[in-house]
Amino acid sequence: MRIDKDSHGTIAKVCIISLLIAGAALWFIPLWAVSIPIASVFFCLACFTVYFHRIPRRNIVGSERIISSVADGKVVILEKAFENEYLKRECIQVSIYMDFFDVHANFWPMTGEVTYYKYHPGKYLLAFKPKASEENEHSSTAIKNQYGEIFFKQIAGTFARRIVCYNYNLPGFPFQNRLFIFFQIPAHKSEEFQCFPLPFFV
Repeated sequence: MRIDKDSHGTIAKVCIISLLIAGAALWFIPLWAVSIPIASVFFCLACFTVYFHRIPRRNIVGSERIISSVADGKVVILEKAFENEYLKRECIQVSIYMDFFDVHANFWPMTGEVTYYKYHPGKYLLAFKPKASEENEHSSTAIKNQYGEIFFKQIAGTFARRIVCYNYNLPGFPFQNRLFIFFQIPAHKSEEFQCFPLPFFV
């Protein structure tokens, strides 16, 4: 496991401020029943900030014919839907919601060529609201290989607001709250996609 390289500054600021407040509470508040709980809260905040920005090692199973989960979190939608930005056809839509305790790094779901990428500036509504997928800041990416093409959108939220693109993982670490994946409906019943969740996927 490692820590996101672009989050070192954020982590340092939160940790320094938290530890200063914790130290001040222990130094200036004589009542241990008050100072220790305050110090503990800010110490836990510093630890959680480091934990939140983690990027664990993953054994990715995605290949040309196998789609692995792009994100940790909870599947909240699995249905047919029309994708109107890039694919412009009816697809199978999978929506994954990430809470504070999920890993917020996303990983490539399959091998192939990136055929589309676009960053959309926007609002920071709560990610579970219906309008968030269109009005919030988000990025859109498509990957294509000889077996098909998938399209996914990474949605920022009220608290998780930053979308960054690296070569080892998807544009999205850290701080997006929700992710939509669209993949084509098989033309024949004999054709199917195999989907495998990554470790820690709930």
